[in-house]
Amino acid sequence: MKRLISRTALGLAVAALAVGGQATTAQAAPATADGGDPTLTDVYIWATDVNLRQQPTTDSPRLAVRSQWWADALCQKQGQTVHDPAVGTNNWWTAVMEFSGSDIAWVNNLYIRGGEKIAGVPDC
Repeated sequence: MKRLISRTALGLAVAALAVGGQATTAQAAPATADGGDPTLTDVYIWATDVNLRQQPTTDSPRLAVRSQWWADALCQKQGQTVHDPAVGTNNWWTAVMEFSGSDIAWVNNLYIRGGEKIAGVPDC
């Protein structure tokens, strides 16, 4: 599902990003998106043991670790450049939620299916 979020939802999401999130535990992902918020774009974290951060930088506290997992994407923006010898280099990060209303965390786009900048996910 690729739909843009409304200005109101984006404003709330950005405000929530400033507050940060709480840590969650790692868990297996379903094979397909399982009906998160229909107004947000579903994204797939294809890699294993991916850190979800409080801010779009590796210096930010880790909130969770996910492997092969679907999430609702709120928005994306440029942050710290991440270099992974096995994958490449990217400075785009996506703010994600596990399900509607859950804590918000940042994932570098290297680990999200879709490339450097994820189509259908608005800029923050």
